[in-house]
Amino acid sequence: MGRRGRILIGMAAGALWSVGVVIGPSYGPQPFLPLNIALIYAFLPAGLFLMLLVGRLAQRRFFDNAIIDGQPYVPGSGAEIDQRVLTNTVEQCVLALLLWPFVASWLGGVTVVVIGVAFGVARLAFWIGYHLSPPLRAFGFAASFYPTVLATLWTLWRLLT
Repeated sequence: MGRRGRILIGMAAGALWSVGVVIGPSYGPQPFLPLNIALIYAFLPAGLFLMLLVGRLAQRRFFDNAIIDGQPYVPGSGAEIDQRVLTNTVEQCVLALLLWPFVASWLGGVTVVVIGVAFGVARLAFWIGYHLSPPLRAFGFAASFYPTVLATLWTLWRLLT
Protein backbone atom coordinates (compact mmCIF):
# COMPACT_ATOMS: atom_id res chain seq x y z
CA MET A 1 0.00 0.00 0.00
CA GLY A 2 1.32 3.43 -0.93
CA ARG A 3 1.77 6.47 1.25
CA ARG A 4 -1.55 8.02 0.17
CA GLY A 5 -3.39 4.80 1.01
CA ARG A 6 -1.89 4.67 4.50
CA ILE A 7 -2.81 8.30 5.07
CA LEU A 8 -6.35 7.56 3.87
CA ILE A 9 -6.60 4.77 6.45
CA GLY A 10 -5.57 7.25 9.15
CA MET A 11 -8.22 9.70 7.96
CA ALA A 12 -10.88 6.97 7.88
CA ALA A 13 -9.96 5.93 11.43
CA GLY A 14 -10.28 9.58 12.45
CA ALA A 15 -13.72 9.73 10.85
CA LEU A 16 -14.86 6.64 12.78
CA TRP A 17 -13.43 8.12 15.97
CA SER A 18 -15.42 11.29 15.26
CA VAL A 19 -18.70 9.46 14.92
CA GLY A 20 -18.13 7.79 18.28
CA VAL A 21 -17.11 11.04 19.95
CA VAL A 22 -20.10 13.03 18.69
CA ILE A 23 -22.83 10.38 18.67
CA GLY A 24 -21.66 8.34 21.68
CA PRO A 25 -22.73 10.79 24.40
CA SER A 26 -26.28 10.86 23.03
CA TYR A 27 -26.76 7.20 24.03
CA GLY A 28 -27.95 7.08 27.57
CA PRO A 29 -28.90 9.88 29.90
CA GLN A 30 -26.76 13.00 30.03
CA PRO A 31 -26.57 14.79 33.35
CA PHE A 32 -27.34 18.48 33.16
CA LEU A 33 -24.17 20.48 32.77
CA PRO A 34 -24.57 24.26 32.47
CA LEU A 35 -23.12 25.54 29.21
CA ASN A 36 -20.63 27.89 30.85
CA ILE A 37 -19.18 25.04 32.95
CA ALA A 38 -19.26 22.62 30.01
CA LEU A 39 -17.38 25.03 27.77
CA ILE A 40 -14.73 25.68 30.42
CA TYR A 41 -13.98 21.96 30.60
CA ALA A 42 -14.37 21.44 26.84
CA PHE A 43 -11.74 24.09 26.03
CA LEU A 44 -9.33 23.03 28.80
CA PRO A 45 -7.60 20.19 26.87
CA ALA A 46 -7.00 22.50 23.89
CA GLY A 47 -5.58 25.18 26.15
CA LEU A 48 -3.30 22.71 27.90
CA PHE A 49 -2.10 21.35 24.57
CA LEU A 50 -1.37 24.86 23.26
CA MET A 51 0.55 25.61 26.45
CA LEU A 52 2.58 22.43 25.98
CA LEU A 53 3.42 23.30 22.36
CA VAL A 54 4.38 26.90 23.13
CA GLY A 55 6.57 25.65 25.97
CA ARG A 56 8.22 23.07 23.72
CA LEU A 57 8.99 25.69 21.09
CA ALA A 58 10.41 28.01 23.75
CA GLN A 59 12.59 25.17 25.02
CA ARG A 60 13.79 24.42 21.48
CA ARG A 61 14.71 28.09 20.94
CA PHE A 62 16.54 28.39 24.27
CA PHE A 63 18.73 25.36 23.66
CA ASP A 64 19.44 25.88 19.93
CA ASN A 65 21.91 28.64 19.05
CA ALA A 66 20.65 28.71 15.46
CA ILE A 67 17.20 29.94 16.54
CA ILE A 68 17.72 31.44 20.01
CA ASP A 69 17.44 35.02 18.71
CA GLY A 70 14.18 34.44 16.83
CA GLN A 71 15.58 33.25 13.53
CA PRO A 72 13.26 31.22 11.28
CA TYR A 73 13.17 27.50 11.92
CA VAL A 74 15.06 25.25 9.52
CA PRO A 75 12.54 23.68 7.10
CA GLY A 76 11.77 20.11 8.15
CA SER A 77 13.38 20.51 11.58
CA GLY A 78 11.63 19.37 14.74
CA ALA A 79 11.01 23.00 15.70
CA GLU A 80 9.49 23.80 12.31
CA ILE A 81 7.23 20.76 12.57
CA ASP A 82 6.15 21.82 16.07
CA GLN A 83 5.39 25.29 14.68
CA ARG A 84 3.18 23.73 11.97
CA VAL A 85 1.35 21.72 14.63
CA LEU A 86 0.90 24.88 16.72
CA THR A 87 -0.45 26.82 13.74
CA ASN A 88 -2.95 24.11 12.81
CA THR A 89 -4.00 23.70 16.44
CA VAL A 90 -4.68 27.44 16.78
CA GLU A 91 -6.76 27.31 13.58
CA GLN A 92 -8.81 24.43 14.96
CA CYS A 93 -9.16 26.15 18.34
CA VAL A 94 -10.63 29.20 16.61
CA LEU A 95 -13.21 26.94 14.95
CA ALA A 96 -13.95 25.33 18.30
CA LEU A 97 -14.39 28.70 20.01
CA LEU A 98 -16.84 29.77 17.32
CA LEU A 99 -18.80 26.52 16.93
CA TRP A 100 -18.72 24.50 20.16
CA PRO A 101 -20.99 26.91 22.09
CA PHE A 102 -23.60 26.46 19.35
CA VAL A 103 -23.14 22.68 19.49
CA ALA A 104 -23.38 22.65 23.29
CA SER A 105 -26.63 24.62 23.23
CA TRP A 106 -28.31 21.87 21.19
CA LEU A 107 -26.44 18.63 21.90
CA GLY A 108 -25.72 19.27 25.57
CA GLY A 109 -22.79 20.13 27.75
CA VAL A 110 -21.59 16.55 28.17
CA THR A 111 -21.28 16.13 24.40
CA VAL A 112 -19.08 19.19 24.04
CA VAL A 113 -16.90 18.12 26.99
CA VAL A 114 -16.39 14.73 25.32
CA ILE A 115 -15.50 16.50 22.07
CA GLY A 116 -13.01 18.67 23.96
CA VAL A 117 -11.29 15.76 25.70
CA ALA A 118 -11.16 13.83 22.42
CA PHE A 119 -9.69 16.93 20.77
CA GLY A 120 -6.81 16.95 23.25
CA VAL A 121 -6.07 13.26 22.70
CA ALA A 122 -6.28 13.64 18.92
CA ARG A 123 -3.97 16.66 18.93
CA LEU A 124 -1.37 14.57 20.77
CA ALA A 125 -1.70 11.90 18.09
CA PHE A 126 -1.34 14.58 15.40
CA TRP A 127 1.81 15.99 17.03
CA ILE A 128 3.44 12.60 17.53
CA GLY A 129 2.37 11.51 14.06
CA TYR A 130 3.83 14.63 12.48
CA HIS A 131 7.21 13.59 13.85
CA LEU A 132 6.93 9.83 13.36
CA SER A 133 4.15 8.56 11.12
CA PRO A 134 2.04 10.15 8.35
CA PRO A 135 -0.95 7.82 9.01
CA LEU A 136 -0.94 8.78 12.70
CA ARG A 137 -0.69 12.45 11.69
CA ALA A 138 -3.68 11.96 9.38
CA PHE A 139 -5.63 10.24 12.15
CA GLY A 140 -4.82 13.02 14.61
CA PHE A 141 -5.89 15.73 12.19
CA ALA A 142 -9.12 13.98 11.23
CA ALA A 143 -9.93 12.96 14.81
CA SER A 144 -9.61 16.56 15.99
CA PHE A 145 -11.22 18.34 13.01
CA TYR A 146 -14.04 16.01 12.00
CA PRO A 147 -15.86 16.02 15.38
CA THR A 148 -16.25 19.80 15.13
CA VAL A 149 -17.57 19.49 11.58
CA LEU A 150 -19.87 16.55 12.36
CA ALA A 151 -21.25 18.09 15.56
CA THR A 152 -21.87 21.41 13.82
CA LEU A 153 -23.63 19.78 10.87
CA TRP A 154 -25.72 17.60 13.19
CA THR A 155 -26.68 20.65 15.26
CA LEU A 156 -27.63 22.61 12.13
CA TRP A 157 -29.71 19.68 10.93
CA ARG A 158 -31.52 19.51 14.30
CA LEU A 159 -32.09 23.24 14.24
CA LEU A 160 -33.50 23.25 10.71
CA THR A 161 -35.72 20.16 10.93
